[in-house]
Amino acid sequence: MIDFRDSSVLVVGDLMLDRYWHGDTGRISPEAPVPVVRVGRTEDRAGGAGNVALNVRALGGQAKVLGVVGTDAEGDRLTGLLRDAGCDPMPVAAHGWSTVTKLRVISRHQQLIRLDFEQSPPAEAVATLEKVFEAALEDAQVVVLSDYAKGALAAPGEFIRVAREAGRLVVVDPKRADLEAYRGATVITPNMTEFEAAVGRCDGEHQIEERARRLMDGADFEAVVITRSERGMTLVRRDGPCTHLPARAREVFDVTGAGDTVVATLAMGLGAGHDLERAAALANLAGGIVVGKLGTAVVSVHELQHAMDEAHLYAHGVVDEPLLLTQVRRARDAGERIVMTNGCFDILHPGHVAYLEEASRLGDRLVVAVNDDASVRRLKGGGRPVNPLAQRMAVLAGLRSVDWVVPFSEDTPERLICTVEPDVLVKGGDYRPDQIAGGDCVRARGGEVVVLGFVDGFSTTAIIQALARTDPGSE
Repeated sequence: MIDFRDSSVLVVGDLMLDRYWHGDTGRISPEAPVPVVRVGRTEDRAGGAGNVALNVRALGGQAKVLGVVGTDAEGDRLTGLLRDAGCDPMPVAAHGWSTVTKLRVISRHQQLIRLDFEQSPPAEAVATLEKVFEAALEDAQVVVLSDYAKGALAAPGEFIRVAREAGRLVVVDPKRADLEAYRGATVITPNMTEFEAAVGRCDGEHQIEERARRLMDGADFEAVVITRSERGMTLVRRDGPCTHLPARAREVFDVTGAGDTVVATLAMGLGAGHDLERAAALANLAGGIVVGKLGTAVVSVHELQHAMDEAHLYAHGVVDEPLLLTQVRRARDAGERIVMTNGCFDILHPGHVAYLEEASRLGDRLVVAVNDDASVRRLKGGGRPVNPLAQRMAVLAGLRSVDWVVPFSEDTPERLICTVEPDVLVKGGDYRPDQIAGGDCVRARGGEVVVLGFVDGFSTTAIIQALARTDPGSE
């Protein structure tokens, strides 16, 4: 279950009031060739950094929000909306300045026009914002910089420096072409247009990854999350592989504020202790939900949980242990027979492939547990593994015979096997069934332990030795 209640986020950036005028159109104006809208209902919502904070609250987290508002009715209205939603607004009031307001006229769920009322905030108000920021950091685990290029974050570097020196994670939703202005942030979340404006046009995913890594190196980011509309999301980490997350939206109705939802969910995931890949996956799901709503909107924790459960129904490939247990339970509820095996699978060869195909024929679902890098070194010696864990699991997940690949860190997979309780436990080689780790647990619940032979002529050790003999650098 998703639980963000202990996550606390400080949102800093451009506050704005989003206004919606709804009405019917039945005729064309005699004054000009434009529709006449008879306004029947008006609605105000918090936009920009305010919408990020609302998303944090909707997901069950604590949200402070810091920005500039005018000493006007719109500023009061915006502050009230945030407070009523359970946020902790900390507005800097700029005398004689008007709160940024966007007015949308909507008829039959279609936006006809948007009117923007905005000007850059006074320099003294921005300076005050920087001064109160450090005190506002006290209870926050994660800082979100919500930059809508309205002026509150004219100098984002100072906010990032202060937050990072205080040990806080910093997530940035950027709106400028110079992404290096956010130097030192933990992660930035540009959309594809913003990313290409900074790094140049990208032809294919390989070039996206290459340029994202170059950007990270130059600006000292830990990760870049690129939202790519119907192509989903791409996560590039400095110390990990590139991950492409598919789009989850069933129908795109309105993209207004979708970036706010993504950055809020990403920050909440990190604040809850999830790694970047898990947090990005949650953010991707949340973005897919919110684009199906009209206007500036939020995603609730219940909606996100439902979307995650639904996505897990179809999950395949590399999984963590909690997700594996969920998948196994669902498969077993559907009457499917679970087969499990394990190994290092350092250099995958035809013997492995044939073995896994034979194992998969013993049931409906095949789980492959893989030793992590540290356990491989303990078992095989300092020169192993040749391929790191992420690469070994990715190759295994690409086999048609394999349903789920899960890592384990112990010297044997006994604990994991006893937790999964497969119907069939499979091992290859010259083991006796009573020598196989986890076999007692499987037999105790009525399962069986099967030993399969390997295809002759193939060996990871032999492959490594052959490569050493042909490598000129080994002489």
